[in-house]
Amino acid sequence: MTAAPDSPPLHWTRAIFSRHMLICVFTGFASGLPLYFLLNLVPAWLRTEGVDLKAIGLFALIQLPYTWKFVWSPVLDRFRLPWLGRRRGWMAATQLALIATLAGFALFNPALDLPQIAALAACVAFCSASQDIVLDAYRRELLTDAELGLGNSIHINAYRLASLIPGSLSLILADYLPWSTVFGITALFMLP
Repeated sequence: MTAAPDSPPLHWTRAIFSRHMLICVFTGFASGLPLYFLLNLVPAWLRTEGVDLKAIGLFALIQLPYTWKFVWSPVLDRFRLPWLGRRRGWMAATQLALIATLAGFALFNPALDLPQIAALAACVAFCSASQDIVLDAYRRELLTDAELGLGNSIHINAYRLASLIPGSLSLILADYLPWSTVFGITALFMLP
């Protein structure tokens, strides 16, 4: 999907406010929110519920799927789901799985269900890392070579902006609402 060699580059305002860049905003936000959910919100929840710091520290291992995602990325690249095509099918599947698993934290009590919470957090990390794989490939196919630098920078900034939801808004809401409601509200931010 490269532009014709003789076509002039887009003016910077048209490039930034294009449909492709809007897609980069949404994909970046969808990539970042689950990671920051695991890094910011889950440890805060566990601490307020009285889980000891040693157990919370072990939750850092949940980040391993982000490091090892290259192992299963060829599977996502080679196989397609029977609906929506190769990229969009995986995007939809991982997005739905993330919404369900993020909201699923509302069903557990850290004092009683710590192993189940760890398993759910591992599922979130795996689905989120898988979504990162698919979104990176989709973005590369969507953007022309001329748009790629801007698109990647917009994606990364939206990724970081997503940290404000679980890292700030959700923690503020936790002062006023039960954790189960906070997890539900946070999961809703993953809706397209």
